[in-house]
Amino acid sequence: LDLMFRDESGQPVKLGQYFGQKPVVLALVYYDCPMLCTQVLNGMVESFRVLPFQLGKEYDVVTISFDPRETAQLADKKKKVYVGYLPAKMQASANAGWHFLTGDADSIKQITDAVGFRYHYDESTKQFAHASAIMIATPQGKLSRYYYGIDYPARDLRLGLIESAQNKIG
Repeated sequence: LDLMFRDESGQPVKLGQYFGQKPVVLALVYYDCPMLCTQVLNGMVESFRVLPFQLGKEYDVVTISFDPRETAQLADKKKKVYVGYLPAKMQASANAGWHFLTGDADSIKQITDAVGFRYHYDESTKQFAHASAIMIATPQGKLSRYYYGIDYPARDLRLGLIESAQNKIG
């Protein structure tokens, strides 16, 4: 939680500032991904649209790029796109509660190692090979659930958020 990143406005932020009050959905993607990361983000939006909990009020979302070459400007662009996919009535709280971060290679390595996320840059395709998953962390920053794939049923996320809010590890 002491790792430093940059938020979508380019400001330095400590990861821990997003924890402490409510559960956090954590997604590790890279913003210029031509395929899989977009599907992860789309799957998240589909679930957030129907969750009975309000993003930014009952839970937050932290999306971190694992490509150290990516910039805050790109993170800001992605945030605008994905918050824009939510219904208008959800956008203000989602804008406050969904954070798109970038970081240096050291911070990225530390967070990916800490959560067990593995990836590899493939020179021949100029893309990262990686798994697809999102995680839920307790308000104290302990991982409580992993959801693999690109489809995250709202029912499963709802139950994971409830358990995480109670500091239960799934």
